[in-house]
Amino acid sequence: MHDLIASNKRRTVFLVFCFVLVLTVVGVAAGAFLGNPIIGTIIAVTISGVMAITSYWKSDTIALKVSRAKPADEIEYKRLHNLVEGLCIAGGLPKPRIYIIIDPAPNAFATGRNPKHAAIAVTSGLLEKLDRVELEGVLAHELSHIRNYDILVSTLAVTLVGSIAILTDLAIRMMWWNGGRVSRGNDRQNSSNPLALFGFVLLIIAPLIARMMQAAISRRRETLADVSACQLTRYPPGLISALEKLQADSTVTHSASMATAHMWIEQPLSGVNDTGRLGGLHKLFNTHPPLAERIALLWEM
Repeated sequence: MHDLIASNKRRTVFLVFCFVLVLTVVGVAAGAFLGNPIIGTIIAVTISGVMAITSYWKSDTIALKVSRAKPADEIEYKRLHNLVEGLCIAGGLPKPRIYIIIDPAPNAFATGRNPKHAAIAVTSGLLEKLDRVELEGVLAHELSHIRNYDILVSTLAVTLVGSIAILTDLAIRMMWWNGGRVSRGNDRQNSSNPLALFGFVLLIIAPLIARMMQAAISRRRETLADVSACQLTRYPPGLISALEKLQADSTVTHSASMATAHMWIEQPLSGVNDTGRLGGLHKLFNTHPPLAERIALLWEM
């Protein structure tokens, strides 16, 4: 387990470095296409810096508001609070804030910047469809994300993907806006400039690259959180049964978005089980490994 955690941390550092590198290259490419690479780089660094600082301090608030979560009343949701408290005592963790999302799809996620500033949100569908042991397995999974500091990495992924999306969208809009105000000579010069053409192509594919890198960060962490959860509860069948119910349920989590998809215990958006012609393409952007693979791994424990 310790080797897996260490390997996961190294992988995270590498992927975050790649995110920053892609963001910087996108800034240079956008600037080159618009005629000023230095300005493009400055804009890229500024956007990423502002978003990183904001998300570090307000990541949990943003994620919870986007998901329409509300605090779980300790009396109404007494069972939920008791389960979280028991798991926190067993794992030596401070109790996170607990939220409820009114959504029929069974799902949950954890957010925050560290164990002392963390929150867990579960859907009403999860509480209705899982029994006590299964719910305990899901909560242990989310607490494992908190203990392993996955929540911070997930926040950074959201920030960097968002930065790349904003920068590329801004650059493309500026290109069209400037298109009517430059001379035809400049248009011909830009169209024959290899660097400008490369910059235009990069602006188109950069968001796709960022999404695939975001998925790569999340997939490995979900598997590790499953294993950590079983160590915390000392009862793998509980989480296995919960994942089997999630696998059988096809309800789309309406409270989720593309920005927060990787934070949930199960990929919340449609297209996950697509086995048609585009199934292979969808897998590149899946933020979670298939539930069947996760269940098979847990059965081997």
